[in-house]
Amino acid sequence: METPAESDPAGRRALHESNPGLVSPEPGEGAETGTTVVGVVADESVVLAADRRASVGGRVVTNKHVRKVEPVHPTAAAALSGTVGHLQQFVRVLRAETRLYADRRGTDPSMTALSTLAGNVLRTSGLQVSPLLGGVDDTGGHVFEVDGAGGVLRDTYAAGGSGMQLAYGALEDAYRDDLTTADARAVAASAVGSASERDTASGNGVTVATVTREGVQVEEYADAGEVA
Repeated sequence: METPAESDPAGRRALHESNPGLVSPEPGEGAETGTTVVGVVADESVVLAADRRASVGGRVVTNKHVRKVEPVHPTAAAALSGTVGHLQQFVRVLRAETRLYADRRGTDPSMTALSTLAGNVLRTSGLQVSPLLGGVDDTGGHVFEVDGAGGVLRDTYAAGGSGMQLAYGALEDAYRDDLTTADARAVAASAVGSASERDTASGNGVTVATVTREGVQVEEYADAGEVA
């Protein structure tokens, strides 16, 4: 049975546990991504996609070029919704935890271990982040939903953010168990594009991350229809 990600064979604690200041949020309000994020499992890969808009209260657009999909592991990425500063801090901490895990065990964490790490970071902090994790390990491709309380749920496809209801409608219609990587890219981008048509907090193009055993490739498009 796999050793839980939060426990260390030498009795040492994870970074976020030994130094809670790493994840303690700063006071004050910040711009929010609003966001539509999507994750889709394909035959030998995982695709994550998100829009590129940041706003205040979903009414005023503060930035049109926010990258909400970030690599957090050699073969995994996170699609992020929440407060911008908290997203950036979450990514920094999760990358550090992943490197520490690999250094201590001599191997990169599996997707199950990575999702546990992500859940533990959010459970022990006040970070306003609701990520989707997607990646490939020895057992195949995986997508995990991680909520703000640290809950972790696995699925073959998922959506999050303010446009999630609209994105789920597109995913339910288009998802199949035998999607190729190209199909999954088109499905994920289309779901984000559909949500952006009606959700005022989502828009300004799409970021798509394609995750395979070889690594993570992140691309940005001005329109979801450009994704092939």
